[in-house]
Amino acid sequence: MNVPLGKYGLSLLCMLLFAINTRAQELQCNVEVLGDKIQNVDAKVFMSLKKSLADFLNNRKWTTDNFKPNEKIECNFLLTIESMAGENTYKASLNIQASRPVYNTDYNTPTVNYVDRDVVFKFVETQVLNFDDNRVSGSNAMESNLTAVFAYYAYLILGLDYNSFQQDGGLNYLKRAQNVVNNAPEEGKQITGWKATEGTRNRYWLIDQMLSPRFSKFSEYWYSFHRLGLDRMSQHPDEARKTILDGIATLTEINNDNPSSILLQFFFNAKTNEFVNILTQTPPAERKDYVSQLSRMDVPGAARYRAIK
Repeated sequence: MNVPLGKYGLSLLCMLLFAINTRAQELQCNVEVLGDKIQNVDAKVFMSLKKSLADFLNNRKWTTDNFKPNEKIECNFLLTIESMAGENTYKASLNIQASRPVYNTDYNTPTVNYVDRDVVFKFVETQVLNFDDNRVSGSNAMESNLTAVFAYYAYLILGLDYNSFQQDGGLNYLKRAQNVVNNAPEEGKQITGWKATEGTRNRYWLIDQMLSPRFSKFSEYWYSFHRLGLDRMSQHPDEARKTILDGIATLTEINNDNPSSILLQFFFNAKTNEFVNILTQTPPAERKDYVSQLSRMDVPGAARYRAIK
């Protein structure tokens, strides 16, 4: 039987719809899975994996805050399956990209542009992806490693996004990423990327440096770069540009104290293009020192800096 809603019923319905809308999830991720290198595996497995990962990232509530649809954080995850590591088990690389809008413009600034080459996991077509921050989910470590890796980067994206709007505003989410590291699954030597002893450029060291007091000035500059620099560029371009360029000295200090840190390379992976663009708008007589400093720290981008010298 159809019952008219009436004025109060309509009001209640609108309130419920508004509540659902304002509690929308935080991430708007595009997920791609490339399995072209793998033979004798039904393509439907990778299609299922793609859907499961997209649902995991986009439908999970990662924070307690309410996000409107237009406030969702845009990100891209490209999982490239490189080889088989056992039955239903794969080795892969993961390209992660994220961005956030710049105030009063139609430009999105990249916050993450990183490739993780230490991803190994087990997946079958009907598998449900589960994750618990504080323990290995499921009985198989290989299955758990998949969601642990993606959760780690989801928290990283959130932490950096929040930090770009408020000084240390994303600290809680960076700590959650570190918690994923501390509770990461293990299975012999196949699962890698989570331990300090496995090298100096992995998930362990990236989040360790983000939270370490040795790199506290990086967090300050990250906020200044975005909120006091890029977000003010449209209205106060000279002041905003000066804020960003003055901070290069801070990066140099960090680099001198912590040479070859993964954190600074992680930063430059996302920001080289923006530094180049800002320097091209800087009077030639003022560029030389900035170019020299950036070239020493950001070796992959050195040629591009010198080209505008």
